[in-house]
Amino acid sequence: MTGVLPDLLPGPGDPPMRVLFCGINPGMVSAATGHHFARPGNRFWPVLHRSGFTPTLLRPDQQMLLPSLGLGITNLVARATARADELTAAELTAGGDRLRELTERVRPGWLAVVGVTAYRTAFGEPKAAIGRSERRVGPTRIWVLPNPSGLNAHWTLPAMVEEYGRLRAEAA
Repeated sequence: MTGVLPDLLPGPGDPPMRVLFCGINPGMVSAATGHHFARPGNRFWPVLHRSGFTPTLLRPDQQMLLPSLGLGITNLVARATARADELTAAELTAGGDRLRELTERVRPGWLAVVGVTAYRTAFGEPKAAIGRSERRVGPTRIWVLPNPSGLNAHWTLPAMVEEYGRLRAEAA
């Protein structure tokens, strides 16, 4: 990906990618630091740990440890914004096209899109819900997860941990 944050993907010495997590777009703190999900208050790293994806609680600056766990991170849109709702439908749709191409190339077991509203626009599925999707990208299965942003207050930390844990159990 060209943009403020490069895709974080397993390399030749890493295990096969079990899950490719796809954020919506970088926030301003992520753009400034070069680390995915870096804004204080973003619950991605605690949720990843508490749901069993990581053996310890990682900080954003430890993101390079994810490929060794068979995990990767990308974003739908490269442009950094303060809020995801600043993105246009055209940007999300183009991001969905790029994401499908990336997924077909790297072939993770699961594509986990964090943010159901962005997923609906990017994949043209207006009725999509959180959870396992019937859609696939080639052999890759899709799971739609709640956005871990602190702005997504109606999803509590325990509820997010439970949903991410459901994916982790499927991706084991």
